[in-house]
Amino acid sequence: METQHFDVMIVGAGLSGIGAAYHLQKQSPGKSYVILEGREAIGGTWDLFRYPGIRSDSDMFTLGYSFKPWTEQKAIADGPSIRNYVNETARENGIDEHIRFKHQVKRAAWSSQDERWTIEAEHDRALKRFTAKFVLMCAGYYRYDKGYLPDWKGVESYKGAFFHAQHWPEGLDYTGKRVVVIGSGATAVTLVPSMADKAAHVTMLQRSPTYMVSMPAEDKLANWARRNLPAGLAYDLTRFRKIILQQIFFRLARSRPEKTKERLLGLIREQLPDYDLDTHFTPPYNPWEQRLCLVPDNDMFAAIRSGKASIATDHIESFTEKGLKLRSGRELEADIIVAATGLNLQMLGGAELSVDGEKIEVGSTHAYKGTMLSGVPNLAFVFGYTNASWTLRADLISEYVCRLINYLSDYGLASATPRFDLSDAEERPFADFSSGYFQRATNLLPKQTTRAPWKQNQSYAHDLMDLRYGLVEDGVLEFKKAKPAQGAEAAPARDSALVS
Repeated sequence: METQHFDVMIVGAGLSGIGAAYHLQKQSPGKSYVILEGREAIGGTWDLFRYPGIRSDSDMFTLGYSFKPWTEQKAIADGPSIRNYVNETARENGIDEHIRFKHQVKRAAWSSQDERWTIEAEHDRALKRFTAKFVLMCAGYYRYDKGYLPDWKGVESYKGAFFHAQHWPEGLDYTGKRVVVIGSGATAVTLVPSMADKAAHVTMLQRSPTYMVSMPAEDKLANWARRNLPAGLAYDLTRFRKIILQQIFFRLARSRPEKTKERLLGLIREQLPDYDLDTHFTPPYNPWEQRLCLVPDNDMFAAIRSGKASIATDHIESFTEKGLKLRSGRELEADIIVAATGLNLQMLGGAELSVDGEKIEVGSTHAYKGTMLSGVPNLAFVFGYTNASWTLRADLISEYVCRLINYLSDYGLASATPRFDLSDAEERPFADFSSGYFQRATNLLPKQTTRAPWKQNQSYAHDLMDLRYGLVEDGVLEFKKAKPAQGAEAAPARDSALVS
């Protein structure tokens, strides 16, 4: 089997992968790289999801890249616009020429003897082999082939159309149809108002409510700045403002949950003064213990006011021929039932990982700076914020990885391995979130602790200082010198207790 070698392997050509390639080209211009993408297109999530109304649940000034200003009028952008943005970034920077489509990474094995990774990817039912000095996983955190479906009774008896929102049927006509959307997260809150204009009626069926907050789809201040200031300055100022506001809101929600809850429900009450907010809009948890749902321009509330949409808060007893039987005894008849029931999480795109022949169980490792795994050399993964825009952290991680790659090269080092040695550390789940899809996958995610650098701070300011400006050689990374045959002319490594 032919083997191709690159300095850096990027897995995934979505928002994170294209951004990582840009940073690598800018900060490490002499390094060769390839992007392996399992699907046939650029865009990741924004190419996969095709349901009506698909949009960002963060503003594009922070979900967009730090290096490429978002210039559209709408700050809350639709899926096709985001997909075009990612594709345009790839084309403008020649990144698309480095992508190998339909290459699904199956396994990655590190060899200390060879000082490199060997990656096997499936392409057209055949295995392709690559080697790389460093691997950056940008494959997201959920399975693309299968969304999460609870084990409901009687599904086979239902005579209407039933599918998961992640796998929306192409050309589906729901005009005049009765639709039930199961779920209360971002997908459901997007689908309901988007389908309400054509459907006879859309019901959002939820087991429990989610906190919702409305925001204008267009940011008037940002649009004013774009008209009156240089494009780069306008974008940077807007981005900074959005970051600060996001962080302030999150900290206030965590420190003053009752006041935040009161304010959020008060804003909904202004839109739906006669609605049963206690039943349908008041979650059993505090704000930001799960992600808030964004409602652009109050579209969800407008659909409810119009009578075209409604919310049912109940549990599913079983599917029936005509719809759903609920625990309360109520029956919901539907021509179409959409499961907006969340994701199946996985790490590293589902690839098997091994180091010197020993299989690595990601759930048994600890996350170093939220981007590397204890005991695993020369591999990083991108996992964005749960309390802010994904790309804010993706950008910082990519910058850090480039710094690390350059450091290895500059000092003639073969590898960098995080070594976890906190025997008295208090362990915590990787994501401090009570959302179902995180709770179902706790054993698949790496662990964190209460002490740096094994702690997830969920703070852009902290990560900015740590990932962009912090020391690479911090006493936790173990560095190995490159063998003479592979690095005889490299500069000598610095004196360090962790260089061997």
